[in-house]
This record gives sequence, structure tokens and C-alpha cells, in this order.
Amino acid sequence: MNLKKILILGASSDIGLKTIDLFLAHNWKVYAHYNKESKKLTSLKKNYKNLNLIKLEFKNNKNIEKKVKKSFNHGYHSIINLIGYIDNKSFANTKLKDTLESISINALIPNLILRNNLGFMLREKWGRIVNGSALGIPYGGGEHSFNYNLSKHCLEFIPGKFRDWAKQNILINNLRIGHTNTKIHKKMKKTIFGSRRINLIPINRMATKKEMAEYLFFMATEKNSFMTNETISATGGE
Repeated sequence: MNLKKILILGASSDIGLKTIDLFLAHNWKVYAHYNKESKKLTSLKKNYKNLNLIKLEFKNNKNIEKKVKKSFNHGYHSIINLIGYIDNKSFANTKLKDTLESISINALIPNLILRNNLGFMLREKWGRIVNGSALGIPYGGGEHSFNYNLSKHCLEFIPGKFRDWAKQNILINNLRIGHTNTKIHKKMKKTIFGSRRINLIPINRMATKKEMAEYLFFMATEKNSFMTNETISATGGE
């Protein structure tokens, strides 16, 4: 495989940026999707000719199917989905439109992008798909993350047809991303809840961004030659 191209959805997150660094360092052509202005992404773009930025907002976007087809048409060997839209709605306070919106953004639109790219992977007889999922799924999620965790449940679903892709060397896996030392969790760490939360992790610390990027890199490259149809937890033992 001479030209290696990867699409990273939700690439402006702390883990996304670290993952971009890793793929660029290994001479991949990176297509980084984001939905809002990102100074870090645009700054990174200036230094790397192999980095391409794709800006597209999935929320409340009319004609999203047409826009997805137009924006994501480069033929990717690998796709990593790091989109994590959270509306902070509890079960009691959520409305149907809120639930549908979360499922659409976190699961359905990424699967639409995958479907549009599938023909390329089948022709290449090579593909790697990694879905970034939530560590709270086994525990039912938090009080104010009902829609988020439900949408990640949907994302983890691997239909039987997807499993057949393994015969064409197209491997798909889910990674439940544990507490990582990002901006969000740094703020949480300063609270009483945050310090107690870390004590619940058997390894007794948060993951580093580099650690998570390396797990994603392994799963989305030729380093992963056999693992497929799996949901893996990188949660420090939780």
C-alpha cells in the first residue's frame, strides 16, 4: 500500500490532535474533520503539507447527506471516529429530538461517511475503522449523559455484514476511551468529585493523550493485522 490516507472525525479534541501528530510522524496523509474554528489545527496545517482540514458542522445541518458526500470523497484507508457530542441532558429532561440528534451526530453520520468510503476500501482490499466509544457504557453512564451514552451504544453495534468485511482485510473495532488527561478532565480533577473519580481507577491515574493516541494508531494501521469486531476498553482497569 503506497499511499496511506486516514480520516479522523472530531480531530480538534486533545486526543484527536495527538493522534494527528502520530500519523503525520509516520508519513500518513491525514484528513482532519472539525466543526468549529480550531487555532491548533490551523496552526498545525501550516507546518504539514500532508494535513488536510475538513470543516463541517453535523448539528442542525440541512442536506447533511449531500454535504457529507461532497466533503468526504478522498478515499480513506482508515477512519477514526472521535466525535463526542454531549448535550448534558438527563433521561427525565430529554426530548425525542435531543435523543435523535445525539444518535445522528455520534453514530449515524459517521456510519454514512463509512458507507460512502466502503467501495474504496473494498477495491484496495484494506481498511481499518476505529470508533471512539465511552467508558461509562458498562455502568449505564452518568445522570446527565443519557443521550451521549445511548448514542455510543448505537455506535458500538457491529452488524453481521460488517463482520464479513474481514475477508477483504477491512477490520472494524471500538475503543472505549478511559479518563484521559485532557482539558476537560484537568478541570474535573481540581474538584472534589474529580479527585475521588481518579481514586476509582485501579491504575490510580488518568491516561495520557499520547497513550490513547498510540492505542488508536495501533488499531487503525497495519500494526493491527488480526483483531476485528471487538470492543476494547482502555480504562486503567475500570
